[in-house]
Formats: sequence, C-alpha cells, structure tokens
Amino acid sequence: MSHEAARRICRMFQRISVDIDAEKDRLSDLDGAIGDADHGITMSLGFAAVTSALGRLDPEATPSDLFKAAASAFLDAVGASTGPLYATAFRRAAQAVRSHEALSVSAQAEIVEAMTMGIRERGKGQRGDKTMLDAWIPAAEAAAEARERGEEASVMWANIVAAAEAGAKATRSMVAARGRAARLGERSLGHVDPGAASTVIILRAMRETLVA
Repeated sequence: MSHEAARRICRMFQRISVDIDAEKDRLSDLDGAIGDADHGITMSLGFAAVTSALGRLDPEATPSDLFKAAASAFLDAVGASTGPLYATAFRRAAQAVRSHEALSVSAQAEIVEAMTMGIRERGKGQRGDKTMLDAWIPAAEAAAEARERGEEASVMWANIVAAAEAGAKATRSMVAARGRAARLGERSLGHVDPGAASTVIILRAMRETLVA
C-alpha cells in the first residue's frame, strides 16, 4: 500500500480517539446501567494509547504495521475484556490489508469484515447476545454486500453505519447473554449495550476518514 494509505489509517485512528473521548461520559453512563460504568473511560484510554503508539512508528510503516501496533497498544492500555477483543480485531485487519496495494473500497470492506471476525473469534459471541457484535455483525454484512456489488465508498459506508446504528438500537430490546450484563437477566432489558454504542462511534469515524 502507498504512504497515503498509511496516513489515512493514522487519521482514522486519530478521529476514532477524538470521537470516543467526546462520548466517553455517555458510554460510561450506558455501561453504568448494566455493567461497571467504565466502558467510555476504557475505550478512551485504549484509543489514546493507539494514537500515541502510531505517532512513534517509522514513517515507512505500512497499514499492516499500523494495525499491528494498534493491537499491541490497545491491549497494553486496556486490561478489561474489551482489550483482547479489539486487539484481535486489529490483528485480523492487519492480515486483511497485506494483500492490497491501495486502500480501495474493497480493502475498506475487508477491514470491517476482518475486525468483526476477530471480535467474534475472541469473544465467542453471536448476534443477539446484546454485545458489540450486534453492531459489528450487521456492519460486516453490509460491507460484504457492498463489496460484492462493487458499490462506491460513500454508499458502502452509509450502509455500514446505518446497519450498525440499527443493530445497536436493537440491543435495547435484548436480554444480555454474555458479559457482566448477563448477570442482570431480564433487568438488562431497556438498555442499549455500551459496546454496540461505541462500535457505531468507531464506524462513523472510519467513514469520515476513509471516504475520499
């Protein structure tokens, strides 16, 4: 991939970090209803560590190098269960971009698909568990469909974000089956999953920086 592709990945992580930090209180409030009330803080720390780590990399670093560094930095900064999930997501994305010469629409779709695969593999979860996967899975499905149809980036990302938003909203009517929220049983009803909410923020930031 070109240096421009690497710069776009850096800008993507910077935008994610800024947007997550701006929403950290809301995310922690969501988490307070069904968890430990620290999701916003955790995510903010994780992505701040990522941007710091990427800023120290060699200017010749490839997009794959950037995702690998992001995985290590996020995992080192976040000790909670979210750390391993996103670390695995970024490692899968690193593998996905190695086979692309440019950050094409197809490559962008594969990044979303790979990240989702990593989270599923690590967390062993599925759609309907009331987790971040309720936003990531429909987003990945939208990415795969767009890639198959050869859609342009703006259309693809509009569909990805819309799918994630609908998935996150749907968690309000779910009973948590995984994570700390599962201990609440029926009491988890009526609350949006914080991991799904932060997924939407991440994907919106990706759209803003990857759509040329």
